[in-house]
This record gives sequence, structure tokens and C-alpha cells, in this order.
Amino acid sequence: MGQFRALLSASYGRHYLAQTIQADGSHAGPLIQVSTPAKRHVGAVGDILILEETGPNQARIIEIEKRKNLLYRSDAFKSKSIAANVDQILVVLATAPAFSPDLLGRAVVAAELDQIELRIILNKCDLQDQLTIARRGLVPYQNMGYPVHEVSAKFDPQSLEGLQPFLKGKVSVLVGQSGMGKSTLLNSWAPNAAALTQEYSLKLDSGKHTTTACRYFDLPEWSRNQAHLGGMIDSPGFQEFGLAHLSESQLQHAFREFKPLLGKCRFHNCKHDSEPGCVIQEAVLAGEIAAERLALFKQLLSDSKTADIQLQGFSQAKERWSTSPKPPYKR
Repeated sequence: MGQFRALLSASYGRHYLAQTIQADGSHAGPLIQVSTPAKRHVGAVGDILILEETGPNQARIIEIEKRKNLLYRSDAFKSKSIAANVDQILVVLATAPAFSPDLLGRAVVAAELDQIELRIILNKCDLQDQLTIARRGLVPYQNMGYPVHEVSAKFDPQSLEGLQPFLKGKVSVLVGQSGMGKSTLLNSWAPNAAALTQEYSLKLDSGKHTTTACRYFDLPEWSRNQAHLGGMIDSPGFQEFGLAHLSESQLQHAFREFKPLLGKCRFHNCKHDSEPGCVIQEAVLAGEIAAERLALFKQLLSDSKTADIQLQGFSQAKERWSTSPKPPYKR
């Protein structure tokens, strides 16, 4: 078979599975186990790979085609890829258990940074007692123009049909905490998801990976937009969305409501904290910017600075260790 193009369809640490890309843009055929150069973690689900066959349903990476984006989270010392080449992020929240406003805010910042479309899906809206509280937490995002879709995936599957037009021809990634109902949503849109998940596990001979893996699923024919089927990337549930890799400038421009006011503060290097003449603070006091959004900005800025300090300290300690005299080896 030689070299061929394939989609990286599942990632379990350094273990990858891929599917051949067909002429119609779909992904079919047996799952291919992919080896990476020197066992390095180089790919992300959604990547387009150039592979070279090394055996039956086995191949090695020759090249990863240029990405249009890469969604990932990070702390001071490591980063975790979520998905590549995505068209939109679907942040799945629920009325119960209560969702994390912090995780939602961070996902929105990540989307804004890479100019990825974002939609908020509020699930379990059949729980009327919690619905009012959940809606209140989403008002700032609705005011900024982020669409919110209220659904009940388990008890009202028809509520999901209104989202289908927004999935056509697009690669979407599901992001959210555990317990929000992502699996129910996925199985409603991609009926073969459960079977393919089992196939992924059998291929790797390790069922434990299914809760920690990112996986790509082709959506059914209703999702086709001209020549392209829609796709869904399911990411594992997580409680934190680290953005330590973002600079101060990137952070300021990743807050949609800040953009019209940037450069108008009295001081050009304003941190929007307690400086006089800060137009961002004035907008918060006037109710034009949600106070929790400014608080999130300050927290992310602090996270970034803390990560820089930790990384510098680690580098200095490593350099001291490498240059310090070592005691003689004793048998």
C-alpha cells in the first residue's frame, strides 16, 4: 500500500489509532495501529497523517499535515492535547451536577484565542428546579453573543435535533466536566459511537483507556454539507482547563468584551487591577462587563506568571545540578 493519508482517530497517550481517508472525505476500513517517531507524543486527534504501511493494519508516521488549529490545555511543566483541526467547540454543561463557571470561562478564552466557534449546550433542562440557577450563570456569555442551546439528551432526544444544522460539515469537539451528559449526546448523534469505542479498546487490548482517550467519530449522512461529513471528537471529562501557555497580551485579546476597550486605559501597561483610569474596571462598575469575567482574567494572568516563575526555578535548579561536582561513584 505504501504511503497513504489517514485521520488520527484515537489517542491513548503515545498509542494512536488511525483510519484511512476515503475519496468522499469519510473515514473507513480497519483501525490502523500507528507508531510514532522515537515513541514521542507528536499527534492529536483530528490530525491528518501521512502514513507508511509497516504490516497488516500497522503503519508509522511519515508526516503530519499542517494544522489549522490545536486545542490544548497546559500548566507550567506539561501540555495536554485535546483536538486538532476543529471547527467548533461544544461546551457541555448541565443543570445538575452544577457546572464549573471557571472551566466554562477558560474554554471560552481558548476558543477566542484560536478563533474557533463555540456553542454552549445546557443539558438536563428537564430538572426545572436547577434550571433557573444554571441560566443565570450563562447570562454574561449570552450577552457576549455565545449561543446557548437548552436540551435534555436523556428524556427529550428531539431537543437535540435543533443542533443538527450546526453540526453539518463541521468537526466539533465535546468539552466538559464528567457527569454533564457528553456520552448521551454523542450516542444520540453518532449511533455507532459505542460500538466503535469498544473496537478501539479491543484493538489496544486495554479497556481502561476508554475513559481517558480522545476519539473521533464520523456523524451520519444527515451531517453532510456538500462534500464533507460532520465529525465529533469526544474528549475525556476534566475538572481543570489550564491556560498557563498564554501571555498577557494573548489573554487580553482572548476576552471578547475587552477588545473594544483595549488601549483606552490611562496607563498603556494597565493590568486592569487597581490602576486609576482603567476603562475595564469602569465597565465592570457600570455593569457592561461581568465582574466574574474580570476575576477570571486576573486569575489566568496570575496562573501564567506563576508558571513562568516555576519553570525558571526548575531550569535554574537543573543547571546548578548539571554543573555541580558529583561525588565519586562507589561500588
